[in-house]
Amino acid sequence: MTVPVIEFKQVSKRYESGPPALGPIGLVVRRGEAVAVRGPSGSGKSTLLNLIAGLDRPSEGEVIVDGTRVDRLGEVAAARYRRAKIGMVFQFFNLIDDLCVLDNVLLPAQLSGLGRAEARARADQLLTSLGVDGYAKQYPGRLSGGERQRVAVARALINRPALLLADEPTGALDTASREEVKELIKELNAQGQTIVLVTHDQELALGCASREIRLLDGHIVSDTVTTAVAR
Repeated sequence: MTVPVIEFKQVSKRYESGPPALGPIGLVVRRGEAVAVRGPSGSGKSTLLNLIAGLDRPSEGEVIVDGTRVDRLGEVAAARYRRAKIGMVFQFFNLIDDLCVLDNVLLPAQLSGLGRAEARARADQLLTSLGVDGYAKQYPGRLSGGERQRVAVARALINRPALLLADEPTGALDTASREEVKELIKELNAQGQTIVLVTHDQELALGCASREIRLLDGHIVSDTVTTAVAR
């Protein structure tokens, strides 16, 4: 059986008083899976993502990612964990406008202490494979939305993370760029990258994820294999 990358063991999260924002839930995501998480606003999607990324701690339960007990990490250890094991892609790219494309991609590698030559070789390889190597010295503001998201994916993958988290990665894109990013996610997963994708976009979920988890009021209400598994 494929090794789990994510394990949630009876995890719940409460913010002050009131019912839990999430859980309690159990969840396993195995290496090589592409999982789409869907649900209405307030269903717990962002909370789930933040717990996986170590940006928040559960009120109860255990969060284990690639062998690390994330729920036990302090701030400094959580930052190291994110640099080593997590790549993150956001709706609005979060690129630094004052840095060129290459320097944006190199930044996480520099923060993790990777040698300059090795980091540059890895960045060059990623930019080429993602089709944006011609923009290495350009600034993000000169790129289309689809091109900026490809740069953001390169940045997320520079440290070879065990897990890629994508939070509404097509939410700010036009139709053509959304299709580009969908195909990119499929390609990355076909190469073995484990992906958790949070999205409102049913077409994106069905088109590039092999499994769809639906959240409602902080609980998993369905967990199904999608047609994308047959790609």
